[in-house]
Amino acid sequence: MSSTESAKPSKLPPFDAADPLGIDDLLGPDDLAIRDTVRTWATDRVLPHIAEWYEKGELPGIRELARELGALGALGMSLDGYGCAGASAVQYGLACLELEAADSGIRSLVSVQGSLAMYAIHRFGSEEQKQRWLPGMASGEIIGCFGLTEPDHGSDPAGMRTYAKRDGADWILTGRKMWITNGSVAGVAVVWAQTDEGEDGRGIRGFVVPTDAPGLEAPEIHHKWSLRASVTSELVMDEVRLPADAVLPDAKGLRGPLSCLSHARYGIVWGSMGAARASFESALDYARSREQFGRPIGGFQLTQAKLADMALELHKGILLAHHLGRRMDAGGLRPEQVSFGKLNNVREAIEICRTSRTILGANGISLEYPVMRHATNLESVLTYEGTVEMHQLVLGKALTGLDAFR
Repeated sequence: MSSTESAKPSKLPPFDAADPLGIDDLLGPDDLAIRDTVRTWATDRVLPHIAEWYEKGELPGIRELARELGALGALGMSLDGYGCAGASAVQYGLACLELEAADSGIRSLVSVQGSLAMYAIHRFGSEEQKQRWLPGMASGEIIGCFGLTEPDHGSDPAGMRTYAKRDGADWILTGRKMWITNGSVAGVAVVWAQTDEGEDGRGIRGFVVPTDAPGLEAPEIHHKWSLRASVTSELVMDEVRLPADAVLPDAKGLRGPLSCLSHARYGIVWGSMGAARASFESALDYARSREQFGRPIGGFQLTQAKLADMALELHKGILLAHHLGRRMDAGGLRPEQVSFGKLNNVREAIEICRTSRTILGANGISLEYPVMRHATNLESVLTYEGTVEMHQLVLGKALTGLDAFR
């Protein structure tokens, strides 16, 4: 017998429909424990209520949910110190996947808190700012938001009109931000504004703004047909006076907010696969039990073709997320690679939801099943943290060396 033959396993493990590629073999005990803990929390605390929350367009008890997520270590999960868990990028990604398998709104709460607001303070803030805000944010006692997008400036943040001017040692902040997750329940906002500190008289700076500051209001946005179980607001600032130490000292120019967005986009690469997985599993279960023409519809060739194609894209997307996570943990993840993941995985997740809906037939539009809820949520995920077109142009520039943005 050759050495090659003797090295072959005597018996292959059974095929696992939930993990057809054996991706779990890439995970260690700590990874699996974190994933299972977050999955259990989402199953117990979110899934029994999410259809009602979505239908009513509200997220009741958001502060309690935030504290529970803080107790899990899910807020600022991949940051070190200040009460943060210091988890790996892969572990954070696994948490995002499980949270979005419950609902995109829950993952958005965590992403904006940790990957945008906390990340900005952790990376660019002073030690005093970190000590003041991060421990409370990590525990969920303080909710944060991130003010970059404006009514007239989304994909072009360099054109923002929010302005901060000097008044002695203080700053006076005036402007309006739009589509701000957590805005009306936040205790602190990281707000980006134009200043006169750049070489050309313009320079973007970040400010840590307590939301009880006089002149700041955060009216909630209603009438959404996506991310309904999520708090979305405006930030309206009318000459908000801030002390000199409110500015993030190490963030100058667009590099600051864009690096925060890259970190949040990474979470979406994973999270979108959670929404896709939940929809696929719903369709698979339905196909096994729903009978037409005297047998389960999963026994028909066209249905099996749909399930096979969805499984391919779902698990390819999870593999891509794992790969990007390993690169981030090794310190080698480029922004263009994050764009690659966000563009592919959200697009494929939407297609999986739409195909799952066809398997469920008329039941696919019912909130008794998660498919339509995930599909409509992903329409927001498709365009926030960078639209499809922006990520295509990021990759196009990287591939050709030619800038097509302007």
